[in-house]
Amino acid sequence: MEITWYGLSCFRLRERGTTVICDPYDKKVAGLTLPRIKADIVTISHDRPGHNAVSAVAGEPKVFSGPGDYEVGGVLITALTTYHKAVGHEAPERNVAYFFDFDGFTVGHLGDLGQIPHQRQVEDLGEIDVLLVPVSGHNTLDASRMTEVISLLEPRIVIPMHYLHPGLGDVIGETLETVDKFLKELGVAEPETVSSLKVTKSQLPEETQVILLEPSAS
Repeated sequence: MEITWYGLSCFRLRERGTTVICDPYDKKVAGLTLPRIKADIVTISHDRPGHNAVSAVAGEPKVFSGPGDYEVGGVLITALTTYHKAVGHEAPERNVAYFFDFDGFTVGHLGDLGQIPHQRQVEDLGEIDVLLVPVSGHNTLDASRMTEVISLLEPRIVIPMHYLHPGLGDVIGETLETVDKFLKELGVAEPETVSSLKVTKSQLPEETQVILLEPSAS
């Protein structure tokens, strides 16, 4: 499994010739330029410009933006209805969390998760190898409650996303926090940082490990 982060909530998951792009963004909103990547599958957690720029992805991918069970090219996808955190008087917006089963290697992308999932929603997911979690605390769960989600899902590897990092535009950047509070909540002083994550099932750690990815430009 190869996992590359392009900033904000956008990832490329690549395994055995199948490429998934999660939450592609629009440069006008994100401030970042997403490389023109060819994909087989695109998933949209919620319908906002920082997460739904399907036209930025090359090829003719299958696009998923709602809950359900899907299969493309041998990849099994479980998409669950969750919600943003309500801000002010706004009603919580729907958010879709995706779990990708690549022949026994499972990666979860939580989108802008703002509420802890119910036990019944996740009890059939099985073992989760890598979990991509939003940690900004604006429209998403704050650091302490996100640790509850991690305890519920028990992934082997946690990769933070959707936090303040270099290159983000002012519109999005001013609403996000850095990753520091999340790391402190988990007691992680010096997380491993890599440009991309390449890992097999046999290489997974026994206990949950946090890994930071550097935003990629290619």
